[in-house]
Amino acid sequence: VQLQASGGGLVQAGGSLRLSCAASGSIFSFNAMGWYRQAPGRQRELVAAITSGGVSNYGDSVKGRFTISRDNARNTVYLQMNSLKPEDTAVYYCNARRTATIATFDYWGQGTLVTVSS
Repeated sequence: VQLQASGGGLVQAGGSLRLSCAASGSIFSFNAMGWYRQAPGRQRELVAAITSGGVSNYGDSVKGRFTISRDNARNTVYLQMNSLKPEDTAVYYCNARRTATIATFDYWGQGTLVTVSS
């Protein structure tokens, strides 16, 4: 599967952006879809994820500000980001995860840069 992330850009603090992740195939086959981010000099971290059943979870730093959703008909996952802060600046990566009995398979998009100015 290929994942195409889009929607990043430059925004002022307090502003909003919506990221999209379009999959080349059905997202039903994945146990979960999610967004991770990586800022310069820092490890990649979970931003938000949503299971095939629609259950979502969020990183502590974005709870209450970001919302993840999925459109199964369009094979697309979205990340609505509100009240953005400069510390949200990072490259955001789309992830698709398939969990098997003895292994987990992760697929990654190319990343989209989000820059939040103060």
